[in-house]
Amino acid sequence: MKYLFLLFSCLSLAAAQRPNVIFILADDLGWADTTLYGHTALYETPNLQRLAKRGLTFTRAYANSPLCSPTRASILTGQTPARHGSTAPAHHTPQIRLKAALKKRGQPGEKALIVDSVTRLDTSYPTLGKLFKQQGYATGHFGKWHLGAEPYSPLQHGFDVDIPHSPGPGPAGSYVAPWKFKDFKPNHPNEHIEDRMAEEAVKWMKSLPKEQPFFMNYWQFSVHGPFNAKEALIDRYRHKIDRNTPQHSPTYASMVESLDDAIGRLLDALDEAKLSHRTIIVFTSDNGGNMYNGIPEKDKDGKPFVTAPTSNRPLRGGKAAMFEGGIRVPTIVSWPGVTSGGSHTHEIIQTSDFYPTLLEGLGIPLPADHPIDGINIAPALKGDRLEREAIFTYFPHAPGVPDWLPPCVAVHSGDWKLIRLFHQGDNGAHDYHLYHLKDDIGESTNLASANPQKVKELDRLIERHLTDTKAVVPKPNPNFDPAQYHPDRIGVQAGGLKIAGQPKPKRKPATPRAKDAKPVKGWRPGGTAAPLDTGSHTLVLRSTGGDPQLVLAERLNLAGGPFTLSMRLKPTKAGNVIVFSNPPWRRGEFTKMGSVQPGSWTELTATLDVEILTGLRIDPMNSAGRVEFNNIRVKDSNGEIVKRWEF
Repeated sequence: MKYLFLLFSCLSLAAAQRPNVIFILADDLGWADTTLYGHTALYETPNLQRLAKRGLTFTRAYANSPLCSPTRASILTGQTPARHGSTAPAHHTPQIRLKAALKKRGQPGEKALIVDSVTRLDTSYPTLGKLFKQQGYATGHFGKWHLGAEPYSPLQHGFDVDIPHSPGPGPAGSYVAPWKFKDFKPNHPNEHIEDRMAEEAVKWMKSLPKEQPFFMNYWQFSVHGPFNAKEALIDRYRHKIDRNTPQHSPTYASMVESLDDAIGRLLDALDEAKLSHRTIIVFTSDNGGNMYNGIPEKDKDGKPFVTAPTSNRPLRGGKAAMFEGGIRVPTIVSWPGVTSGGSHTHEIIQTSDFYPTLLEGLGIPLPADHPIDGINIAPALKGDRLEREAIFTYFPHAPGVPDWLPPCVAVHSGDWKLIRLFHQGDNGAHDYHLYHLKDDIGESTNLASANPQKVKELDRLIERHLTDTKAVVPKPNPNFDPAQYHPDRIGVQAGGLKIAGQPKPKRKPATPRAKDAKPVKGWRPGGTAAPLDTGSHTLVLRSTGGDPQLVLAERLNLAGGPFTLSMRLKPTKAGNVIVFSNPPWRRGEFTKMGSVQPGSWTELTATLDVEILTGLRIDPMNSAGRVEFNNIRVKDSNGEIVKRWEF
């Protein structure tokens, strides 16, 4: 209680002096993606350094999930995903599900059934927006939401304004105008969405009476895909990159700079309005950095190359992985009169902690009959130790990115971290990964076998949390077939980087023979392809040149995107494979699957960023030759296979 007294003594709660709150949430910004921790030689974040000089930097801050929507729900409710049920970013999909549920069936090669996530943030929650509004605060949300369209938008969760009022997972089409937000147009050609969001946030702040306290969610679109940026910045970073260092994407570096510039505009506006002395600022990210998409780049000499957006080294893994790179995030809190400028702390916090910390620190009563998993981190804000036993990260999914794990839950307690892999051991038992992070920040050595007592001790904490939160947990898969189990594929991303946004090559018109050919195994030829044939467990596409296409003959009606498309194929000629989704096929709107080499079986995987999938067209080459397909599969956003073709 002495810490609460210290907080209250620093903050007058009189209406005219109540502190403002700005909650800045970056999207997919990794722990090593800023200059705060000394692990980047490329990215420039002077405004985050500026904010750090005003407040406290956390070295061990964790998102509640390795993916975005679950963390966002935890910020607004103070609960972990195990309790609120948002465990995957499915909140832009058509299906409305307000309670988590266990999948009824699993694929034969999967040992555990995964969980169907909640797909909307229920408006019955006493969210931060509602509670601040009830206390007379003006409330505004700017940027990404991804917790549901109306009637589950920010406007139904306590926010007076919501700009651009978009429920999607990222910027609509592009960061640089023209973009595709509904009813939200650019003010000028090539306007950057992050510049515009900062402008709108500042304009709203300036419209309020100076004595009016406000709570602002500035939830940045940056640095989520699609991967594009201001051309002038990209060109500047092309001359800075070193291909021998882990981080060498000029596009991503430019996106980080735009993120940082927007934060600078907010700080400038506060200083200009003389509000900095009574404005609390929280900065954090919703999950770790993205390591599995591919960005087509050019170096300073114009030579093309493809690279992942970022690297989270020295941490292992990234976005959608349960290793440190997926959940440890950059975090700063500036609380005038409470935090010491330029200070650091190694105390462990999680994003759900901000709910009770802000409310109790500002004298706002915690809501009754609303369980809260986060704790008040006031002692850490003052530079003292936290009395906390553990934090928990619940992720009952298997997204198939680099360093992915089967459905699991993790506990951090002191320097120890235990990951429980649901039912991945023998005879349905759990399997475990144990790491001592002080000695092994890169999680390279699993100590579970050597420390069985520590595993039991930490696993008891996990079980207690899952029981307390009434979590829907994975169960053994009754459809499991050991012959189809491939443990060697765990942690491996099939098909390499997923590349999108390449210029579309010129195509020749379809020939009559392709147009009139009958379907084979549910597919038909298109473009310059000859009638399809079959081989030994293969579907065979042939062409004498031009633009051979493999087109799905049936119409699909699959909800639950974005989808993951994978295929196994072997060509006679090298080439780049692209795929179109949802006819009519539009020029320039395709996804790059990856490159293939002659005579080799290749596994390719890519994300189709559509909410509903109605059709597919695969363009495997741009020359004469032959391509054999062994299988084609489609997974929904939860990693469940929703359509498959085994030839």
